[in-house]
Amino acid sequence: LSKDEEETLSRELEPQLRRRRYEYDHWDAAIHGFRETEKSRWSEAGHTILQRVQAAAFRPGQTLLSPIHVLDLEPRGYIKPHVDSVKFCGATIAGLSLLSPSVMRLVHTQEPGQWLELLLEPGSLYILRDSARYDFSHEILRGEESFFGERQVPRGRRISVICRSVPEGMGPGQLSPAC
Repeated sequence: LSKDEEETLSRELEPQLRRRRYEYDHWDAAIHGFRETEKSRWSEAGHTILQRVQAAAFRPGQTLLSPIHVLDLEPRGYIKPHVDSVKFCGATIAGLSLLSPSVMRLVHTQEPGQWLELLLEPGSLYILRDSARYDFSHEILRGEESFFGERQVPRGRRISVICRSVPEGMGPGQLSPAC
């Protein structure tokens, strides 16, 4: 995304996020220092941006979950290693990163020696699909652990706009909640 597009999405999300408090215990204990919401109605500019994201991240014919999941991490917030449940999300998860850089670590669930770290700059898009989605846990590192190579990545508030495909076998009208 351009800086202007990132600011457009951030401004659009802010009123809805501002009404929520940061939480420190998630239902599956995976997230700390967060607030989240779902959004189904977007401005014309926001809708156009999300159409580009969806065209880049999802295969033709893949059905997407609606509404879109929005996760706001405070500067000290983090996401513990986890694999999103197959009950709630399909083969593709795509996240648009806003406001602050962060480091995402992926670790193979069966072979922990296989791992990689991604530097998620503001305006960047990450896509977890197929093996990356099912066979690797993913996490957003805490500020004090947030290094990309030798470079420390200063953490601030981070918003992710997360699009997900519908789980296998889920029929029309059976939309699941966000992962």
